[in-house]
Amino acid sequence: MSEFDLIARYFTRPAQPPGRAALGVGDDCALLRLTPGMQLAVSSDMLVEGRHFFADVDPAALGHKALAVNLSDLAACGAAPLAFTLALALPRADEAWLAPFSRGLLALADGHGCELVGGDTTQGPLNLCITVFGEVPPGQALLRSGAQAGDDVYVSGTLGDARLALQALRGSLKLPADLLAQARIRLEQPTPRVALGQALRGIASAAIDVSDGLLGDHGHLLKQSGVGARIDTSIAINLIAASTYSNWAGGIISSQKQLECVLAGGDDYELAFSAPPSAREAVQAASRQAGTPVTRIGRIEAEPGLRLVDGDGKLLAGRFASFDHFA
Repeated sequence: MSEFDLIARYFTRPAQPPGRAALGVGDDCALLRLTPGMQLAVSSDMLVEGRHFFADVDPAALGHKALAVNLSDLAACGAAPLAFTLALALPRADEAWLAPFSRGLLALADGHGCELVGGDTTQGPLNLCITVFGEVPPGQALLRSGAQAGDDVYVSGTLGDARLALQALRGSLKLPADLLAQARIRLEQPTPRVALGQALRGIASAAIDVSDGLLGDHGHLLKQSGVGARIDTSIAINLIAASTYSNWAGGIISSQKQLECVLAGGDDYELAFSAPPSAREAVQAASRQAGTPVTRIGRIEAEPGLRLVDGDGKLLAGRFASFDHFA
């Protein structure tokens, strides 16, 4: 199978509604139809075998995640998905791998009305790079730079399961088979919070997606906004998925490990955002509209830095390091 046979068989499709691409796969450039008056949002993410995923990962799950991590960036900006490109390096043209990979990729794309409009394929170590395009009304994009002292701090969904799965798959933590299976879904098939991001436009003062760990990613938001924050770890620890909470509370995992997974775990792809206290009802309405729970876990403070406190408001000692590719 040649490069062009591969593209035609697995990645070329008839035009998909709502017809964002005036010209899609097959030419030197794609042409996108943009809604008049909207701004274009663009983001790229790369997944490398051995760095971002295991060699034996389910190809369908990998296809899903490759696009999900990019859609999560659009969600953090409050943008609606339009289209994406895929740059794919493969050791060989393996049809048994390509069929489920493209199926997982395109199923998520269809679910968000996001068309595959081009890209590149080459032979080499397995590497996936997606660039996603979205649109957002001028002045309504969610940014990292708008948090103000006194704002509430929120997180969507749950945290920690992906880190649990990663440590178990690496052999550094033993988990019951049912718990590992539940946690692995969160690691390999995250849910991008696209609807929530759009629902928070005009409500949230700042936002970021949680890809490398809550504390590290929220720290980027604080730095961009020139503020600090106080996080209540007694609330944050309850962000573990309800399906696995009994295992956490039952003592299978130490309290220190719980904090590590929830605060610095990474691969959660939830949204961390701030909003003024006057918007609490609006935040909950956005949560209901998007079908995504949100939890208020702290507040923004004028003093720079990130402070962790327990249920009594006492500062916690210790340091939690989020993921860094070059650390």
